[in-house]
Amino acid sequence: MNIEIISGSPRKESVSHRVALFLQKYLSEKTSHTVNIIDVRDWDLPLLQGVYASVEKTPDPYKPLAERMFGADAYILVTPEYNGSYSPALQNLIDHFPKRFRKVFGLVTASPGAMGGIRASQQLLLLVPALFGIASPFMLVTPMVDRKFDEKGNLIDPSFEKSVEQFTTEFLWLAETVHPEIATAYN
Repeated sequence: MNIEIISGSPRKESVSHRVALFLQKYLSEKTSHTVNIIDVRDWDLPLLQGVYASVEKTPDPYKPLAERMFGADAYILVTPEYNGSYSPALQNLIDHFPKRFRKVFGLVTASPGAMGGIRASQQLLLLVPALFGIASPFMLVTPMVDRKFDEKGNLIDPSFEKSVEQFTTEFLWLAETVHPEIATAYN
């Protein structure tokens, strides 16, 4: 299965990106799935002017991104909380490539605060069905993210590993159930 983790913070020193790095390493070590990160900071997408419905209909500078978006079997959205919601940069990227029919989404929020982006997670739950996607009900809400992951995405708070395991187990179960032809055993 091809999993794209979308790291949704445009900030240079993003602490939520630490979780994306960790999940990529974790899933790559624990499964045989292909796991990559689409970082919104790597794509200078304009404010939405048009929707890209296929790779062929995507402007040349964004074709590599379109190939990854359309080639993914499942997604993990990682976002900080912005004013009670997910990041506008994440919204802009998703808006360029909407309608992810029957694709499973894992939802991850992160914040240096005690709430961990819980309000953003609730907004993501509204977004995914609008994309015709399927949200895994087990979300990874990450409070005090800067105390759980270092700058390189290493877990520095072992007590959080159980939450990661539950999130990834349930996300993979759902993704593999929706697409049994691409399933693999979770170690």
